[in-house]
Amino acid sequence: MRRWPNFLGFLLVLLLAMPAGAGELKLATWNLDWLTLRPSGDPALPADVHARAPEDFTALRAAADRLAADVVALQEVDGPEPAARLFPPDRYALHFTGDDVVQRVGFAVRRGLRFEVNSDLAALVPPGGRLRSGADITLVTPGGRLRLLAVHLKAGCREDPIASRRRPACPQLRFQLAALQGWIAQRTAEGVPFVILGDFNRWMEPPDTFWPALQQAAPLVRVTAGFSSPGGGGGRSSDPLRAGGAARAWLEPASLHVLVYRNADPALTRHEDRDRLSDHCPVSARFRLPD
Repeated sequence: MRRWPNFLGFLLVLLLAMPAGAGELKLATWNLDWLTLRPSGDPALPADVHARAPEDFTALRAAADRLAADVVALQEVDGPEPAARLFPPDRYALHFTGDDVVQRVGFAVRRGLRFEVNSDLAALVPPGGRLRSGADITLVTPGGRLRLLAVHLKAGCREDPIASRRRPACPQLRFQLAALQGWIAQRTAEGVPFVILGDFNRWMEPPDTFWPALQQAAPLVRVTAGFSSPGGGGGRSSDPLRAGGAARAWLEPASLHVLVYRNADPALTRHEDRDRLSDHCPVSARFRLPD
């Protein structure tokens, strides 16, 4: 597996701060690790989840500014109020699923970009489950429409066979796989270009069968294929972007970037970054839209 060059972290900060050019769209995904305004000890939070301090939100806002994405798929966010601390309303419109959970999924969309809200992909939630729906929006651009789906799949079955019953999470992830296949098949039948972003909680390097199973529904491009991530300790990435339909050809080669917190704030160590900010780094890529 290829490793990110050590000097890339410095370049990432410079490149990510550059806005997308005309006809370009910068899409990102970011798991914010229980981003909430609830106090420590709130009954809705696990005992090991602690409230963030004001300076933590300041550091996260600085990271969001450096990310400078047009659209960010968000995971593990307790709704619009904490998200607005990072993506202020004068610059971003926020949309979240209607799930009654703390770890919600949504989007931050740069002001000036027109988008339509589609129904949540509730099929990702098994009957009686407390998992997360998918946030589903359509960007309306001069070059046409682009469907975006943000997901946060079931944790606990990162590398076991998807058909395994050894871990309780695997049958639930298999249930979600079928829901994603159905969504992809529908978009393909409609002829709509699409991108799926988020935390899949799954390693997808060969010989894993999850990725080939998704491609049974339609040909896809996985932006993070073959790369490890410098965020969260340098392991394999479970935060990919997947493009389908005409959007596969819109992806700009070599545009994949990861914002590394310790480069965004040199005063923090990697351990402090993960404790105070998030155990995931923002992942982004650029797409060249048709005229």
